[in-house]
Amino acid sequence: MVKETIMPQDRSSGAEGDRYGREFGKRIAAALGAKPLTTGSNECLLNGDRIVIKCAHEGTKSVGVSYKMRERIKAVLGAFEEANGSYRVLRLPVERCASVSTPTRSRGASSGKVGIIQRSVFETEGTLVKIVRL
Repeated sequence: MVKETIMPQDRSSGAEGDRYGREFGKRIAAALGAKPLTTGSNECLLNGDRIVIKCAHEGTKSVGVSYKMRERIKAVLGAFEEANGSYRVLRLPVERCASVSTPTRSRGASSGKVGIIQRSVFETEGTLVKIVRL
């Protein structure tokens, strides 16, 4: 049995995660027919609702959502990469996100500003939006 080692994120890996999330969030938004609202985040309009798309590689166990963003959106779409390269997109209402998120452990710029939501919450409580193959 292989034991998974979780490495803390540093400035470099955080920047890479941010780049990946923005790039693939835009791709997933296009696949869903969502209309981007800003160039600085993956906030979109989807079926009349303001949402944000948060992407995670296979094996990543959580996504982060800023507390300020939660004030503006109706739902978080967690786009989780599957072993075959597709993304399983799950919707979680923002009220539920607020009640299950935990503060980031970051001591950097996101400290006190971002809540972490576990992938397992999306999988057990979220609504499947679509399987996206990019």
